[in-house]
Amino acid sequence: MSAVMFRSATYDEVDTVLGFWRFAAENTNRNDTADAVRRLLDRDPDALILADDDGVIVGSLIAGWDGWRCHLYRLAVHPERRRQGIGRAMVELAEQRFVEAGGYRADAMVLADNVGAHDVWDACGYERQPDWARWVKPLG
Repeated sequence: MSAVMFRSATYDEVDTVLGFWRFAAENTNRNDTADAVRRLLDRDPDALILADDDGVIVGSLIAGWDGWRCHLYRLAVHPERRRQGIGRAMVELAEQRFVEAGGYRADAMVLADNVGAHDVWDACGYERQPDWARWVKPLG
C-alpha cells in the first residue's frame, strides 16, 4: 500500500467521485449530478479535496468557502480505509485552507443518525450545536 496523497479533484474525475460517494458516503439519495460537481469546480477548483492512494480515491471532503463562512460536507472515506487518519487529514487540510483564506470558524454538515460520523467530527474538535436545525428547500 502506497502513501495517501491529498489533492484537489479534477474535471476528469467527476464521474469517479460520484461513484465513490455512492459506495462510501452516507445519504446517497441526494441525486448528486456531474453538472453540479463541475459547477463546484468552476466556482472553486480547490473545494473538493480527494485522498488518493496510487490513483484510487479513498476519501473526499468538500471544503466550501464563500468569503464569509467555512462549510465542510461530503466527508467520505472508503469503508476499508476508515480509522487510518484519512478523514482527519482531509479536515485538517480544509481548516488550513480556510485559515489562509481568512476564515475563523468552520461548520460541518452531518446527518443526525450517522453516529459513526459524529465520532469523527468529535475527534476533530467539532461540537454539535443543539440550538440549530437545518432548513432545506429543493429548488427548480
